[in-house]
Amino acid sequence: MTGTDDGTKAGTRGPARASGPRVPAPWVRTRLRAAPAAALALALLVALTAALAAAFPRAVDRYEDAGLRRTLDDASPRRTTVQFFAPRPDLELSLGEGENALREAALRKGYDAVLAAVDKPLVADRAQSSYGVRTSDPTDASDSFLARPSGLPPRVALVAQNALGAHSRPASGRLPRATDPVTATTSEVEAAVTTETARTLHIKVGSVIHVPGLERAPLAVRITGIVAPREPDGAYWMSTPLIREPSLIQLPSDGGTYWIGALLLAPDAGPVLLGTPGKPERYWQVAPDTSGSTAHDVSGLASAVAALESGPGLARIRERVDPLTDATTDLDEVLSSFTELRSGITPLVAVAAFGAGTVAAVVVLMASGLAAERRRGELALVRARGGSLPGVLGRLLAETAVVAVPAGALGLGAALLAVPHARFSSAVAAALAVTVLACVALPVRAAFAHRAVRVHGGREDIASVRPSRRRTVAELTVLVLATAAVAALRRGGTDDAGSSGGSGDQLVALAPVLVGVIAALVLVRLYPFPLRRLAGPAGRLRGVVAPLSLARAGRTSASTALPLLALLTALTTAAFGGSVLAGVHTARDHAALLATGADGRIEATHALPIALPGRIRDTRGVREAVPVSVAYRAQARRGSGTAGETAALVGVEPGPYGQLSRELDLGGFPARTLRATGPDGSGGSSGSGRGRGKAVVPAIASPSLADRFGTAPFSVQLEDDSKVTVRIAAVRDVTPAVTDLDFLVVDREALTRRAARPTALLLTGGHLDGAALRRAAGGGVDVRLRAEVRTAYVHSPLQSGAERIYTAAVAAGAGYAVLALLLALVRAAPERSALLARLRTMGLTRAQGRRLLVLESLPQALLAAVGGALTGWAAIRLLAPGLDLTAIAVAGRPAPGGTARLRTDALSLLVPSLAVLVVATGVALAQAWWTGRRGSVRELRAGDGR
Repeated sequence: MTGTDDGTKAGTRGPARASGPRVPAPWVRTRLRAAPAAALALALLVALTAALAAAFPRAVDRYEDAGLRRTLDDASPRRTTVQFFAPRPDLELSLGEGENALREAALRKGYDAVLAAVDKPLVADRAQSSYGVRTSDPTDASDSFLARPSGLPPRVALVAQNALGAHSRPASGRLPRATDPVTATTSEVEAAVTTETARTLHIKVGSVIHVPGLERAPLAVRITGIVAPREPDGAYWMSTPLIREPSLIQLPSDGGTYWIGALLLAPDAGPVLLGTPGKPERYWQVAPDTSGSTAHDVSGLASAVAALESGPGLARIRERVDPLTDATTDLDEVLSSFTELRSGITPLVAVAAFGAGTVAAVVVLMASGLAAERRRGELALVRARGGSLPGVLGRLLAETAVVAVPAGALGLGAALLAVPHARFSSAVAAALAVTVLACVALPVRAAFAHRAVRVHGGREDIASVRPSRRRTVAELTVLVLATAAVAALRRGGTDDAGSSGGSGDQLVALAPVLVGVIAALVLVRLYPFPLRRLAGPAGRLRGVVAPLSLARAGRTSASTALPLLALLTALTTAAFGGSVLAGVHTARDHAALLATGADGRIEATHALPIALPGRIRDTRGVREAVPVSVAYRAQARRGSGTAGETAALVGVEPGPYGQLSRELDLGGFPARTLRATGPDGSGGSSGSGRGRGKAVVPAIASPSLADRFGTAPFSVQLEDDSKVTVRIAAVRDVTPAVTDLDFLVVDREALTRRAARPTALLLTGGHLDGAALRRAAGGGVDVRLRAEVRTAYVHSPLQSGAERIYTAAVAAGAGYAVLALLLALVRAAPERSALLARLRTMGLTRAQGRRLLVLESLPQALLAAVGGALTGWAAIRLLAPGLDLTAIAVAGRPAPGGTARLRTDALSLLVPSLAVLVVATGVALAQAWWTGRRGSVRELRAGDGR
């Protein structure tokens, strides 16, 4: 008998019989197939957010690491090298034992002990580290062929340093040798000098230099070679710069000068130093390897350096090498300077990071809310038909995780590829946080919405839903947190926050976000009331569009808080961040302007050539060249017996200089302020021509000089011993000609011909050509451009990196805010489409439909725009006293102008707010156009749940 596998006869037809229990369709697969577009949108959102979240800490690590390396590279090896030194061996030792302690084998043993005491993360650069023995007190070399700039004999230091041949190449001759054992009584040794030392001191191969002996005849040092350093800027040569090039020393008493140089002995010739009065000392120089240094290792580096300077590391070295070993380095100061700069920049970056992160989190929550709203009926039906709450939540978590986890992993991978060479753990933690939030947002939202079984719910607009006690308590808690953060920032500032560490720093960084949160919560509660008050007068107008739009706007969904929170937070962060960036640029511009006095400055220590102003004015880009004479060491005194006060006397042409001061807003004044007065100080002229004798000259003074001398005439003696009597006619805080000095500005006509000759030119022009100006100025003068000085202030990668991160964070926050606005409009789109369809059946035209949608969405957008601008302005005003932008603006470099403070930037307040209005209006118009194309039949289908 033939049949099928289930036992029925082939070809017979009968009722189907179940071969086993029915297997329901898998929940996750079914849901993903039912809504593939929603799953894809969630995956894109999670992937993008995870990528940005993971890339942020890695980007911060990148620019901080680059900033640390720049700081270490800028510091000379003399500052970064850890130097250990010990005096000559104990006098109680025999002469032979003392000599053996200065030989290379013993020094090498001490070098190994020093390297063993170096703790990680500090790593020694063995190729540039060195050791040896040297005379700590250079001695006179009386040989006549040596250079004597003022008749004084040069002084030389004897240095026996290891690996001389590995770090130099012979320019002439050969390296020094120590063929026989060298002792303290050796009469002659060989040495080499560098090319710089040979050229400066007039040393040649074969020269013999005699060094005084200690209780013995002078030591003869024969020069066998002249060497050129292979890496002249490396730590081997620059830890002790004297071995590379000599130094010219000036005596403070009579101004005489003499040279100090180094003679490089063979590494095993150290014992001969015991026979000289140069106080020999042993030394070991540990050059740090900075190639692998990272910013998060700074605290460990500082601890390792402290251990070597005065901690357990030095104790181990003293135990194994010499009890009198001591250490010195400036590496701890270099690391401290980096830490101070980073502590001034990090809180500012944290503000942008928290703002963008908050907006991104709100958008993820809104996406989950949109999914929960779309599936409200489905989940309510499942619960009504017996579905348990844990079972429903587990299935929601599973279907969300299937989409979010791969998307989060994809975003993490993209971040790792986009920002390489940084810490992995922080990126993984950030991407994981985004993924977890995306996974749990929908189940948590559904748990609150469906914890009670019900099929039909009541209205959930603001008119019917009243804030619960829990919400009131939560809002009050956020208010307290925001108040505490603002108070902490105003009282302590970002500098204190950056140095203290801990949760208080995060609270301060959250201050602008919390201000936006408070504003959002307050506005959500308040804004329906004025709309309802306007609904009455609007009802008396002709037409239905205005009253209907106001009525619908006043009964908006109770879930408006999240979109409004996203918009206000983004607008506050954008306004705050834009004002920070604008304040940084303004601070740099102002500091560069004060440093140069104009768009450009040409200055010399002597009088400029007479034809130079004309040549400069003819140079491309120069609009005006204002000549000034500056005597930086003029002495102002009242009476011949009183002490003088040093001030800069500036001789100017009142007209052009006054106009320049007004244009640059640097202490502008009218030309008549410097009009000459009579001998008694009253108005009127007392003659013409230069050097008016005892005529009183009006002057513009700095505040400190004005406080001391008042308005009475006093005498000023110039550097050429000429004198001028001045009377302070006006007081200005700054003037273009000088910076950070007390000054007196007078008419050049009142000075002698010699004192009135210009020593500087102040240039104005939009695009000054530095190369052309330097060619026209010639040699012997200093040419400084405002643009070049401003560029020099952006020196550390910490500054440029922080600015890029800040800009990216603000842009990301703005993008997420637009996405939040779109999600809010998409959530309300089905209801609006159905409303338009019903109204069109009643005669509403398409133009009226467009106006209805625009007017309905405009109140909330206008609320967000105005509220965001006001909140941003309030946050800036509240937090500005505690924010110091000096670190990110000039990076601790010498800059005039004082502390850079945060100020409100109008563009940063208005542009984002206007963008919100434009986007909201554009989306409403697009929705009205799309609904008109689809027609009304589809929107009015029977049984539509809308």
